[in-house]
Amino acid sequence: MISTRSLLRGLSLGGLALSAFLLGAWGPSAGALKAVSDVNRTSRVILAKSSDENENAGLGVNAYLWRASLDTVSFMPLATVDPLGGVIITDWYANPQAPDERFKMTVYIFDKRMRADGVKVAVFRQVRSRSQDWVDAATNPETAAKLENAILTRARQFRVDAAGQ
Repeated sequence: MISTRSLLRGLSLGGLALSAFLLGAWGPSAGALKAVSDVNRTSRVILAKSSDENENAGLGVNAYLWRASLDTVSFMPLATVDPLGGVIITDWYANPQAPDERFKMTVYIFDKRMRADGVKVAVFRQVRSRSQDWVDAATNPETAAKLENAILTRARQFRVDAAGQ
């Protein structure tokens, strides 16, 4: 039996996926970019004020995991962020040293508690074909696991830093 909360979260994720598709097709607006900036500022304020990891005023997910996720994917342009649903979707990013390959990530945070199974990363990869079109390509499964570990490590650092203040 599917719980109402699971159903609502699934619907929320579906709406975010559609938003990400639309933003990816037309690019983020100035308003969307300002919203991302506001989310970054809000999560920093929450971390500064919160000494208890379960106190996530304003966030639907763990503040340390949220900030660590934003920090870890900060080198990529953000397409959509949802601090209440715990979803971060990046736009396509191509390393200048490998311009014929690009990546996109979706980070899901599932809980208000900081747990190892509370974060999931999906990595998408495309390569440029001979006709200069982007074609989906396989990704190494270890890439997502390494990103998840990097997020967890950074979240632990944020928690230790907050406890020391």
